[in-house]
Amino acid sequence: MDNNTFNFSRREALQSLSAGFGFMAFAGLSTLAAGGYKNPLAPKQPHFKPRAKRIIFACMRGGPSHVDTFDYKPALAKDNGKTAQGYGNRKLLESPWKFQKRGKSGIEISDLYPGLAKHADKLCLLNSMHGDIPNHPQCFVQLHTGSFQFVRPSLGSWLLYGLGTENQNLPGFVTLNPPSRVGGAQNYGSAFLPAIYQGTRIGNLGQSLKDVRVANLGNDRLSAEEQRRQLDYIQSLNRDLKQRNESSAQIDGVIESYELAFRMQSALPEVMSMKGEKQSTLEAYGIGASGTDNFGRQCLLARRMVEKGVRFVEISHANWDQHGGLRQRLGANCKATDQPLAALINDLEERGLLEDTLVMWGGEFGRTPHVKKQDGRDHNATGFSFWLAGGGVKGGMRYGATDEHGIKAIENRMHFHDLHATLLHLMGLDHEKLTYRYAGRDFRLTDVHGNVAKEILA
Repeated sequence: MDNNTFNFSRREALQSLSAGFGFMAFAGLSTLAAGGYKNPLAPKQPHFKPRAKRIIFACMRGGPSHVDTFDYKPALAKDNGKTAQGYGNRKLLESPWKFQKRGKSGIEISDLYPGLAKHADKLCLLNSMHGDIPNHPQCFVQLHTGSFQFVRPSLGSWLLYGLGTENQNLPGFVTLNPPSRVGGAQNYGSAFLPAIYQGTRIGNLGQSLKDVRVANLGNDRLSAEEQRRQLDYIQSLNRDLKQRNESSAQIDGVIESYELAFRMQSALPEVMSMKGEKQSTLEAYGIGASGTDNFGRQCLLARRMVEKGVRFVEISHANWDQHGGLRQRLGANCKATDQPLAALINDLEERGLLEDTLVMWGGEFGRTPHVKKQDGRDHNATGFSFWLAGGGVKGGMRYGATDEHGIKAIENRMHFHDLHATLLHLMGLDHEKLTYRYAGRDFRLTDVHGNVAKEILA
């Protein structure tokens, strides 16, 4: 490849970047255009008109106690200290916190979430969630991929595969501070989908985003022009390989991932910088305050990303696994997340984004209503709570119910498959039609399961 070719590629790259259509950085060569290359991340038409365009998932790793937060069970107070049927000699434990009717809708929310309680009329409480196994790794992976038995693409990857991205200079799927355990990269991986659809990880669980840098994104030794020349040469080798290989999906993924990384060098640091945010905004999210700074940064960054067209953003908080020390530890976790989440909903609404941005909160399972270690609760995958806000769902309502003590989901039971089917529906995708052929059969996020909860659709 001669210098003229390099100069041509650089001109095409600059044109493409200014136009926001990044794949032209290497598609300027006539050979590639003639090959009919299609950017795998280009926006795609949904199956039908969507109610939401993007999702922010606030993932609470460890299993938040539903009976202490969003699933009011007056029978627990009445039966406090009595033996829980079917659980040996374990005693029922009333919630240490009071529930109150909130907003015009009157839905009950615990005093643990006073900030979110102000948005009660925007919240759709899913009080009948259930999974298949009460172990953290399996249930956490099932929450993200639909299966704990086989490696499957994550929810974010399916959305990116089905819809593409609205910003060609940023990842379409980002996970902030994900846990390295409980499945690790499986929770944001693309599995058998092309690699370009996997999530971009930024930071690690518990790490402050204040000083986080995306690994291998920048190059301090080479100028942008030198990097572009180097990348053009590598991409020419990839295109040659693609022409000789009939199975080119993986090669396309490599080509586009390199190009995306190049474009992200300027776009991502700008999004991650909060220097342009008002001090009042930072304070509203709890940034700079003890206890709320870390999660507040995640919430604000999530808003900044969806504002720029990122399709799916997951933010994380841990540890909600309160086998003991319930009063202190659950109280601290809720205090750390309440203000940032309330600020996120308010901020999205003020910017006109909440209407088509779905905010989701929940963990891999809930907790038992009976006591463990005097001041704690055990794992419970048979009944627990999520909540949704914005993005085409009804606010100020409860969907489904657990039994009188909150042990099992009994009314409008909502499995992870049903949740996934509903999320895809809100994004304009039919979960039965969003498929990918692999190993001789068509796979989908919901496998052979899943029903859309139409009652919660606005």
